[in-house]
Amino acid sequence: MALWSVEIKELERLNVSLVGHSPILEKEMGLLLRTEDENVAMLYSRRCLEVIVTDLCETELKRPRKTEPLKGIIDKLNKEEKVPSYIITSMHGLNSLSTYGAHPKDFDPEQVKPALNNLAIIIKWYLRYKGTEMLIEPSSVGEEAITGDGKKITDTTKLEKSIAVLPFINDSPDQENTYFINGVMEEILNNLQKIKDLRVISRTSIEQYRNQHKSISEIAEELDVNYIVEGSGQKYGNTFLLRTQLIKAERETHIWGESYQQKINDVEDIFNIQRHIAESIAEGLRAVVTPQEKKLIEKVPTENLEAYDAYLKGQFYWRKVTSNDFDTAMKYFELAKGKDSDFALAYAGISDVWIGRQQIGAASPDVAGPKAMEAAMKALELDATRAEVYYSLAQMHMWGMFDWNAAEKEFKKAVDLKPNYPEARAYYSQLLTILGREQEARDQIKLALKQDPLNALNISLCATDLVVYRQYEDAINMYDKALEMDPNNFVAINGLMFCNYGLERYSEVIDAFKRLFTSQYNKDIFNDLEKRNISGDFAATLNFMAQSLIDYRQDSYVLPCDIAQLFVMAGNKELTLEWLEKAFEEHDPNLLGLALPVFDSIREEPRFQEIAKKMNLPYK
Repeated sequence: MALWSVEIKELERLNVSLVGHSPILEKEMGLLLRTEDENVAMLYSRRCLEVIVTDLCETELKRPRKTEPLKGIIDKLNKEEKVPSYIITSMHGLNSLSTYGAHPKDFDPEQVKPALNNLAIIIKWYLRYKGTEMLIEPSSVGEEAITGDGKKITDTTKLEKSIAVLPFINDSPDQENTYFINGVMEEILNNLQKIKDLRVISRTSIEQYRNQHKSISEIAEELDVNYIVEGSGQKYGNTFLLRTQLIKAERETHIWGESYQQKINDVEDIFNIQRHIAESIAEGLRAVVTPQEKKLIEKVPTENLEAYDAYLKGQFYWRKVTSNDFDTAMKYFELAKGKDSDFALAYAGISDVWIGRQQIGAASPDVAGPKAMEAAMKALELDATRAEVYYSLAQMHMWGMFDWNAAEKEFKKAVDLKPNYPEARAYYSQLLTILGREQEARDQIKLALKQDPLNALNISLCATDLVVYRQYEDAINMYDKALEMDPNNFVAINGLMFCNYGLERYSEVIDAFKRLFTSQYNKDIFNDLEKRNISGDFAATLNFMAQSLIDYRQDSYVLPCDIAQLFVMAGNKELTLEWLEKAFEEHDPNLLGLALPVFDSIREEPRFQEIAKKMNLPYK
């Protein structure tokens, strides 16, 4: 039996798919498969390569091959980017090894094995290139190979193409450049998220591993991925140095790596590196990148380096989700817009800040809503290919305008442009829950958590869906998990309050209200509560807290739904309905919580039903 019998079996399976599609290649493969002579095997493996390269020369380079050497054509295919780089590598490897077939004294028969392995890789790609269906999957695909020492290795070609891009390390002496290194990593991640054939873990989950010292295999197991990208960078003035590598988690095998050193003359220099890295990673994972996805990856958001720099800083502060940080983020987004008035993402950032301010009660909906929508529409006018723009529009239609059809349309557009977009999927799940489409909602939040498993906000949004379905204990477990990651998570604290109310744990409800409203509005807002000596009276305490918010509202904005929630738990139906009506008039975004069980006691009231009807909600 030939030393390369395993490789021959692989090629025999591939050969089935060639029948009737490539007669010349099929003929050369037949001769290769029948020989047990190492010299002849090298000869016919080379002939198979010649058939493929000759075809590519005619179809891609638009000229006949004639007598030009294989190496020259392979180099031209590489230079003109007609063939993926990993296939070019296999072509050169096979071309070099197969030349030894003419000099049997100068090579080891063991070298037939890597030559045939390279041929198999090339043929698999060539079948996809020609649009030929693989009638029988290659034997190694999805199976385990046994190494000489008896260890099992899973073939990567059938592993799920799941990947996490770990936080890049800032090697610059100036830590002020952290935002820049983070921004480079983020854009590489953003490009990978546009590829549907990949499952890419989102930034929030991978941020947990900054400054941690866990092994690659540990991180991969926790994130449920098969591949990890590591990187580090330095920025000295206008000079940028970046190192990246792609690692297969099993056995921590290095797949691809590269270093880049470049003087930054314009923003295109940065984007070129980011695009190249994303495309190299996709090639390393054998991911299918559609023409539309490639076009989106190659699109440059701005040609102004200072605008891009300001945008990265704006994103850095926006993610902190506090009123002060929103203000700082707005300053940088406005700066980015000033540097490039056609920079769509700067306007999307401005819209997101206004939406954030509205959500935390830092700005009233009548002020924040129009400004957010104006900025989002301007972003859309400038660039209709950005998923982030459609996400911003979806949020505005959902939370600000109560236009469910428009919101769903924009959410779908966002995840179509960027399939790995867990934030969009999580909030789309919220919309579907509000509309009573439970299974669809569960499907979307499941995808969001698979793409961003350690995101405390997404975990909390999933738990909130469970509250709507009255699954309190399961929801509490998820909220507790979210609070372990982020002790100040607003959604989780708020959600636990509803769970505790449903389970009649009233003292914990009071504590949650205090914690929420003193941080959201004013730390002294409930100072007189202890003096009233009503701590043992649940309804009286809630009525007092509601009145305190009403008094505070005379000078500062308070969301009407916050007051309505206090009154409904206190059993005060009349005032609950009054403040819900105010919430509708003011387009309070938290009015979407009408589906929560806390409002069951007034759900049959005509005034409640009228609000639900005006909002086009399908439930009582």
